[in-house]
Amino acid sequence: MSNTPTRALRWLASAAPVALTAAIASAAHAEDAPGAAAIDSAAVAEIVVTGLRGQPRSVTDSPVPIDVIGPAQLTATGKVGLKQILSSAIPSLTLPAQNGGGTSASVPPYAVQGLTGDYVLVLVNGKRRHPTALINNLATLGGGSTPVDLDFIPQSAIERVEYLRGGAAAQYGSDAIAGVINIILKKNGDGGGSETTVGQSYRSTGKLVQENLDWGARLFGGTIHYALSAFQQGAAPANDNATGVLYPLVDGALDPREATADRKAFSRSYGRSTLNTTVNFAYDFTAPIGRDWDVYSFSTISRRVIKDARGAFRPDDLSSLPAIFPDGFQAYRRIHETDFQGTIGLKGALAGWTWDVSSSFGRDDARLNATNTLNASLGPSVNQTRFYMGKQVFEQWTNNLDATRSFEVGLAKPLDVSWGLEHRWEQFAEIAGEPNSYINGGYQVPDDGTPFGDLYHGRFPQAGLQSFTGTTPADASTHSRNNLAAYIDLGSNVTEAWYVGLAARGEHYDDSSGDSLSGKVSTRYEILPRLAVRGSVNNGFHAPSLAQQWFSTTQNTTVVVNGQGVSAQSKFLPVDSPIAKALGATPLRPETSVNYSIGLTWEPTSRLRFTVDAYHIDIRNRIVKSSPNFSLTPAQVAALGFPGLTSAQFFTNGVNTRTQGIDVVAEYQQPLGRFGQVQWSAIYSGSGTKITRIKAAAANFNALAQRQLVNQTPRYRLALAGDWTLDRWDVRLTNTLYGRYVEPVNNTVDELFHPKWVTDIDISYKVSPRVKIAVGANNLFDVFPDKVPADILAKTANVDSVLIGAPGYTLAGYGLPTSGGGVYGTIAPYGLLGGFYYARIGVKF
Repeated sequence: MSNTPTRALRWLASAAPVALTAAIASAAHAEDAPGAAAIDSAAVAEIVVTGLRGQPRSVTDSPVPIDVIGPAQLTATGKVGLKQILSSAIPSLTLPAQNGGGTSASVPPYAVQGLTGDYVLVLVNGKRRHPTALINNLATLGGGSTPVDLDFIPQSAIERVEYLRGGAAAQYGSDAIAGVINIILKKNGDGGGSETTVGQSYRSTGKLVQENLDWGARLFGGTIHYALSAFQQGAAPANDNATGVLYPLVDGALDPREATADRKAFSRSYGRSTLNTTVNFAYDFTAPIGRDWDVYSFSTISRRVIKDARGAFRPDDLSSLPAIFPDGFQAYRRIHETDFQGTIGLKGALAGWTWDVSSSFGRDDARLNATNTLNASLGPSVNQTRFYMGKQVFEQWTNNLDATRSFEVGLAKPLDVSWGLEHRWEQFAEIAGEPNSYINGGYQVPDDGTPFGDLYHGRFPQAGLQSFTGTTPADASTHSRNNLAAYIDLGSNVTEAWYVGLAARGEHYDDSSGDSLSGKVSTRYEILPRLAVRGSVNNGFHAPSLAQQWFSTTQNTTVVVNGQGVSAQSKFLPVDSPIAKALGATPLRPETSVNYSIGLTWEPTSRLRFTVDAYHIDIRNRIVKSSPNFSLTPAQVAALGFPGLTSAQFFTNGVNTRTQGIDVVAEYQQPLGRFGQVQWSAIYSGSGTKITRIKAAAANFNALAQRQLVNQTPRYRLALAGDWTLDRWDVRLTNTLYGRYVEPVNNTVDELFHPKWVTDIDISYKVSPRVKIAVGANNLFDVFPDKVPADILAKTANVDSVLIGAPGYTLAGYGLPTSGGGVYGTIAPYGLLGGFYYARIGVKF
């Protein structure tokens, strides 16, 4: 990029906030400006169905705040997967760059309003979506969560996304504490389109190829719409060079291979560590049956294959057996995941009621493998580098009956009455891997006269796979449960200016989740035409997932006793395990919440809209991981059937929290006459969470875990955007300010990351009525988080004392051995990829 365009783009980015402020300030006087009739007012009068069991309403008429993300916002981006797209469109949705270890590093979970993703209920066409099978056990943000994987909804199938910012458990049930995301699929039966996107980072990594197809047709007097989205995005490491000596010293001197070693190769797991290949298919079908009834069906089916770089092991690492990996190795996790959900239903009118009866079945099947790694405890005689680690499977079957009718009861408008019943069956299964992925082979490094033998003779390598662990038969299990629910929802305008809504829902689980009752009151009062206040109070709940109740994993280690290698284990245990019970575990109960929200909506003109909404969420009995705490003697452990166990963790209803925040939205459509028109927007989202109580069962919930729970999302986020259209041109520019965030390093040290502006731009040109081309950039100016100081990086380095204590090794001469990772922290909400540019071509059929 030449200097002149760069300067111009920088000026445009800095000028956008000023222009937006000026545009909004003059909006009240622009109602009769030339060209006003050409403005499409759809952006300020979206009709939404989420959160309203009766008649649909516009966004500003809704008693609760709802955001609508339309096709243009979904399309005008080089991002892949719905999680990334929504993290750009919804300021309160945070997607960390890297979120801990385990499968969370491969498929990062997300947070909404500072709460983990499983506090948000996800619907597709108003029907509950099944969550992922992959529990985020090792995530630092959202640890233990099992949210819906949004990336299995094909982008090309989506007509719009409605996000209700507020509690709605009384209407929809468990999970709807931080809101509801309702994904509405395309239904039109005429034509379709194709969209192809290619791109890569400024560093020539993270290459992307993406294809979106959709097609609608008439069928059986109704419509069917097909959609296919497929993409492959490569890894984009962000690490520096590894430091220190890589090979064992040879008689106290450097190995000659040090001079030619690839020092960038030992932290490929830092940054974007995955090669992700995903194919998503969907259809949406509706057809009439008689005059008053329709049959409908919609479904998604997905296949994802991930190759994820995890731990790298240097040639001088105890686990890098020279006979197998003489130059060290980069271990890779492989995930082969198949995801499916299908819904069939019947809706229509009978006896004055509108009825909807449906049945949905969803399944997520994740097979875990490891490649380019080894179980070093088996020794060099077992030259196996590919392993099957096991599977995690989740299934959900949901049946619904919903009915709605309006009654004239003497109020200003008819009373909308809705009621419904729901049955849900769920099952979670952990399936064991092959023995070599977890066993302890007992290998002891011999004193064979080699540099590796000189360094490590007599040592026992860690048992199980390096960087991973397979599922043992003792950890494998299958568990299911049933849920029954009933709700009633009432809403009407008491006067022309005053709307009141009431909802209540009761649920029964046949496991420890037990019974729950939720209620909600929502209201909106129009003080003046186009000026209204709104608010709601509701209590909600989040039932513990089956994975949280039953997930189990074992990490084998080796300790030396009387000169012999003896197996030792650390385990994550289900709460009904005898060891967990002995350590204080109790059956998990639902997390309960009380939500308050109050807001103001103002439309001073037909093209200008302001909304301000504040919220307060108290959550009791939040489920967290207990810190490693082991107070049992070897005799007690053996008596309970777990010989060799030295450490254990489990989930517990351990803390109460309080989350408070505010969302501000301003939108203005500005006519520019012969220079086209601009859609301006300013969106601010700020929130914070604090722990209000730590319960006795989680008394050892340490300082690091506490700060990870509350500190790792930005305190605020401000997005200033302008969308300028002129004839065939469309230019979208977004400046986003990510507020400060804190990344805990250990129990006493935090790393503060300062606010950063990130600029995205998308420029499209309509070549013909059916063909549009575009170029754009995410993070146009290649912004990275603050660099972590060297002294803090040193605190996180995991250095083998035998290595740095070898004869001839001096820290002054060779330095501290580090991988080169972690240089920008890990959870940056705008990623560690830096700048990313792309090109797109779209064709309508």
